Amino acid sequence: MVTSHVITWEVTESQGYETSWIELRGTTLLARGRAVGTVPNPHWISYELETGDHYVTRELRVHAATATGSHELHLRHDGHGRWTADGEPLPEVEGALDCDLALCPLTNTMPVRRHGLHLAPGERTFLMAWVSVPDLTVHASPQTYTHLRRTEHGGRVRFASGDYRSDVEFDADGLVIDYPGLARRLSWSAGRPRP
Repeated sequence: MVTSHVITWEVTESQGYETSWIELRGTTLLARGRAVGTVPNPHWISYELETGDHYVTRELRVHAATATGSHELHLRHDGHGRWTADGEPLPEVEGALDCDLALCPLTNTMPVRRHGLHLAPGERTFLMAWVSVPDLTVHASPQTYTHLRRTEHGGRVRFASGDYRSDVEFDADGLVIDYPGLARRLSWSAGRPRP
């Protein structure tokens, strides 16, 4: 079964907006998105994200444009924990299953859906291939997700990385509704599920 979503978030951290076109197919996710922000400096971002089974990142393609130029990144994961950026190995993120695009609420979906943390008790710590914006450099980022409680629309999950904490509200599909300090959903539409 395939479900399609179009979501727009106000990205408070970048003082901008993001829209994602998302398809959930079984345990895979396909998405493309566009974002504009003014912090840390004015920038445009476009991305394409594809996962394999169990929402494990397969590839992320990102284009960033600023007043001083543009950057592109092609981040690939081989399905066995090894990563490359534009064809160059990234040993510092070896073992990670997920990418995390900075300022992008969508990339919180993969680990949460994989482990059902928006719907049931649990806590998981992950190593992420974190991509900074707008320079698109890749860094290792340990992150912990902890289920806090079910809500009317899905669940609340605590995100923690270093000293940073935020209690994020997800819908029943594991898509961010409200991420205090980062983003909140402005609009949402879902297509009909299809086989």
